[in-house]
Amino acid sequence: MLQLPFIKENKALIVERYKKRNLEARETLDQVIEKDNDRVKTQQALDQQLAESNKLAKEIGDLFKSGRASEANELKEKTAQLKESSAALKDKLAEIEESLKQLLYLLPNVPNVIVPQGKSDADNKIIEEKGSVPNFGFTALPHWDLAKKYDLIDFETGVKITGAGFPIYKGKGAILQRALINFFLDEARDAGYEEVIPPHLVNEASGYGTGQLPDKEGQMYHVGVDDLYLIPTAEVPVTNIYRDVILKESDFPIKNTAYTPCFRREAGSYGKDVRGLNRLHQFDKVEIVQIQHPEKSYEALDQMVAHVKGLLDKLGLPYRVALLCGGDLGFTSVLTYDMEVYSAAQEKWLEVSSISNFETFQANRLKLRFKNGDGKTELAHTLNGSALALPRILAALLENYQTEDGIAIPEVLVPYTRFNKI
Repeated sequence: MLQLPFIKENKALIVERYKKRNLEARETLDQVIEKDNDRVKTQQALDQQLAESNKLAKEIGDLFKSGRASEANELKEKTAQLKESSAALKDKLAEIEESLKQLLYLLPNVPNVIVPQGKSDADNKIIEEKGSVPNFGFTALPHWDLAKKYDLIDFETGVKITGAGFPIYKGKGAILQRALINFFLDEARDAGYEEVIPPHLVNEASGYGTGQLPDKEGQMYHVGVDDLYLIPTAEVPVTNIYRDVILKESDFPIKNTAYTPCFRREAGSYGKDVRGLNRLHQFDKVEIVQIQHPEKSYEALDQMVAHVKGLLDKLGLPYRVALLCGGDLGFTSVLTYDMEVYSAAQEKWLEVSSISNFETFQANRLKLRFKNGDGKTELAHTLNGSALALPRILAALLENYQTEDGIAIPEVLVPYTRFNKI
């Protein structure tokens, strides 16, 4: 959530940067500023009345002590009127603050100056490409056919048990999935991330804290009776560990990693892009999260990008790095890099990771602060990234490592799988 002083002092900059998102928010910004001015005036009026009430209370006490009860009782009537008026002002102030909060929830984060202008992922800027696309001497199969041929993933029974987008991993397919999870967690641990196992359901406050609510409410599975949400990513529970926390500068950097299943409704998804593992409602992911000092967050972002690139290098997958344009940028993000791997059989690039800096946007919602060297309280910066999301990584491994008589296993995974070929 944007901070009010920032909005008031930088309205023109925000309007200009929002153009990268193809968003015209001048009217909403004006409403926010006007509503905040009303809040300030109402607060001042309330403070004045409370001060007058306190002054009268002292005078009444002095009058009673000096035996001037009739004068004291006259002032008590005035005090009663002030209390009634103050209560009305308190109600008005609460109404203004709630209305202001709802307006602020409508405003996305302000894109970094280097974010390209654009409307969709077609306008993202490719800043790096690495690795060679496999050149098969035979007709390559897509991963859903490979999964069926070698009995690795059962999509049909998953549909019977739950529905489309809930596959069953079997035999060596399940072992390969678990091998990837353990490999990613071990690599994160070696990079200084502390592993946590968070809850897989969160309350509404957690959803608002990281910005999934109200922006992505339709994409989250809601358990109505308990008013809980299945997590769309470990980002939500892990970052919320630090909600309502005041840190010390010496606490930075805070680095956590977590493996969780993730649940997304993916409303509106259809067609060939959702076939097989390309887009699921339940999938596994290893997440990395950092809570950083504002002066260090972009250095941390670069380190996180390098970490994910290192994973893809070790897996031997051809990949590219995309700087997201404003139209493809997430609601809460200032700057995001997507990592995409090449799917040889599908002949297209598949997104496997998004790595984002949110600056103070989430921290403001979370009330995640720290005491700086001068003893003043500041908002921390939050970052996260997939390291990595499993479905499309598994799809790319099956397709890119296929041979005429099986599927080879990347050398780095063999200690985890205990076999080198399917």
